[in-house]
Amino acid sequence: MTLAVLDTTRLLLRQLKETDVSAIYSLRSNEQVNQFIDRPTAKDPEEAKAFIQKITENKSYYWGITLKENGKMIGTICFWNLSADRKSAELGYELHPDYQGKGYMDEAIKEVIGFAFRSGFTSLEAYTHNDNLASTKLLLKHGFVHDEERKDPENPYQMTFSLAKPAG
Repeated sequence: MTLAVLDTTRLLLRQLKETDVSAIYSLRSNEQVNQFIDRPTAKDPEEAKAFIQKITENKSYYWGITLKENGKMIGTICFWNLSADRKSAELGYELHPDYQGKGYMDEAIKEVIGFAFRSGFTSLEAYTHNDNLASTKLLLKHGFVHDEERKDPENPYQMTFSLAKPAG
């Protein structure tokens, strides 16, 4: 699937490429990035390469977050777990610690939410660890609502957030 390039003030969100192996490995092997994500830490660049190949063959929307000023990939943002009717999906994201707290993910999420709703999605969900205060704050800022009733018995430390497409 060819993915639209999304453009923000400081970022380009683009499809992952095989040349992104080192950036993906840097993200997926970083303990700070992985502390709130339920996945194994990447052990070598070959795992990152396999991940990129899997993503490019998949039916998800998966962008590399790159800086306009120098083209450096600093994170990823995606829609995955798409519903059968392609009206709802799960939002996921990660950002290298060197770039956290600078508003980059705020920019990326705003653009990706707009893309989702312009593309026919009617709702998005996001999950974050109870202790990931930055992610919780970011989701709430963008209109996501914490669904306190939804609990995952296999992951009791996870909070569920949802966002419905605005009327009109």
